[in-house]
Amino acid sequence: MRYIRGATTLSIVLVDTGIGNGKTRANPAWHDLRTGYLDRLTAAGFPPDSVDLVVLTHLHTDHVGWNTREVNGAWVPTFPGARYVTSRVERAFWAGYAMDAPRRQMFDDSVLPVEAAGLLDLVDVPPEGAELAPGLSLLPTPGRTPRHLAVRLTGADGEKALITGDCVHHPVQLAHPAIGSCVDIDPERAERSRRELLASAAGTDTLVLGTHFPPPTAGRVTVDGGGHRLLPVAPSV
Repeated sequence: MRYIRGATTLSIVLVDTGIGNGKTRANPAWHDLRTGYLDRLTAAGFPPDSVDLVVLTHLHTDHVGWNTREVNGAWVPTFPGARYVTSRVERAFWAGYAMDAPRRQMFDDSVLPVEAAGLLDLVDVPPEGAELAPGLSLLPTPGRTPRHLAVRLTGADGEKALITGDCVHHPVQLAHPAIGSCVDIDPERAERSRRELLASAAGTDTLVLGTHFPPPTAGRVTVDGGGHRLLPVAPSV
């Protein structure tokens, strides 16, 4: 995504990198994929070398896989000119976590090589959020993981967008925010974060982009009874 304030292009930012290719994964649907992800990214105008910043909302397998790609039998950063950013609290938690073999494999091939290359930046994100760059802010939405982040975008014209990450994992959670996921580290905190994030967007012009939403993936949030609903917004062409 290209963020522009006035006539000045600040950077090309990628939020989360997906599952990745050729990686050993316990989930059969994610194992040893051979997709055209990088070809599609390049065709859209964003070849890997053009990316300046990679924001990782959290360190789960399906959000960090394209951090790296295999070159001559080694995992190397896919976006060599980018800084990779995640929460300091998030990284510290996993550093002290008793990982099972699949999660350790994921760190070995998708997180540690970025650290070894000196490209991973850990940032402190206070409760009120932190501006990472003009128009790009990180919002703490803990629960899914200890310092899961949502991403708020603000354009030069004042338009706003919100990337949910896994704080809101499925549209049904707008109507029923108490529905959680079996992999939430702290289900109660995850629900609270979800309610707070939805309340902040409800009734505003903020375009909500659901990281895992099926089409339509974008819309505006409105209050609906005791919950919320998504009013889809068709993509501009």
